[in-house]
Amino acid sequence: MDNFQAFILGLVEGITEYLPVSSTGHLLLAQRLLGIPSSTASDAFAISIQGGAILAVLGLYRARVAGMVRGLLGQDETGKRLALNLIAAFVPAAVLGLLLEKIIKKYLFAGEAWGLWPVVAAWFVGGIAILSVSWWRKGKGDSPRAGLSLEQLTLRMAVIVGVAQCLAMWPGVSRSLITIVGGVLVGLSLPAAVELSFLLGVVTLSAATAKDAWDNGAEMLAAYGPVPLAIGFFAAWVSAVLAVRWMVGYLNRHGMEIFGWYRVLLAIAVTAWLLWPR
Repeated sequence: MDNFQAFILGLVEGITEYLPVSSTGHLLLAQRLLGIPSSTASDAFAISIQGGAILAVLGLYRARVAGMVRGLLGQDETGKRLALNLIAAFVPAAVLGLLLEKIIKKYLFAGEAWGLWPVVAAWFVGGIAILSVSWWRKGKGDSPRAGLSLEQLTLRMAVIVGVAQCLAMWPGVSRSLITIVGGVLVGLSLPAAVELSFLLGVVTLSAATAKDAWDNGAEMLAAYGPVPLAIGFFAAWVSAVLAVRWMVGYLNRHGMEIFGWYRVLLAIAVTAWLLWPR
């Protein structure tokens, strides 16, 4: 992997990580287009540069994060409740991920077996899900801001969102999509569901990044060296800051339909590309 490829992957990671379009699916597609062969090192690289996206949210939501830290220290009851709810939402996917990690990587991430088809299917189905929820809310006459605030999130609601997040283990589904749609379906407003997705993403991505760096970091550094990793991390950080700021403003005004159409059209376009005679 050269520095340009690392930069492109960092941009793709940062732009797509918190949008409901699947960063994993886009990274797999980008790696294929860039000619980067699937390997343990390339998978570890894609996961490790998530650290840049994590840093972006920690910076943008530092007040909320500080409140949770104070809450765990017994100084902020609202922050404590939110922190405990995030932990409850994180646990189901963490447990299932540990149990199914090898199976998922073997059958769904095996480039030579299924290729991009699991991702394409997930893009299409996820797009239909977004459009269905958007049309359902419009039919009820709900604005994007209709619903509960993040402070009103209950432990039961958090666990339901956490269980739903397990679906994102299928590449292409999108962790952000599942947590946002799950949050809306349990009663949160769209802005609250989006913020929940960001904060839960910090917990989930931090755990995944730390585990993969521990397991495969040495192999990744041996294959690519530290410079591409630093470039990818920086590109992911900057692009995630811009993407998150844009997404919050856009969703507050327009809702999620654009992401549903994007997923459906992307699935159709990639299907045509995969079937095109070579």
